[in-house]
Amino acid sequence: MKNTNEFHKLSDADLAKTLEEKRTAVRQFRFDITGSKVKNIKEGTNVRKDVARLLTEQRKRKAN
Repeated sequence: MKNTNEFHKLSDADLAKTLEEKRTAVRQFRFDITGSKVKNIKEGTNVRKDVARLLTEQRKRKAN
């Protein structure tokens, strides 16, 4: 996901599900990078930023 507005539109359940998927993608990226299977290094950075955006959105919702 490239825009934080997309995260605002998700429900709480979808937000949690997406967060879990992104965390799994980060974990898989770390394993793939050690095995030299990854061609696009920026992918890991982008996924980690998405995880941070999702966590920020969850915290905003809990604060309100």
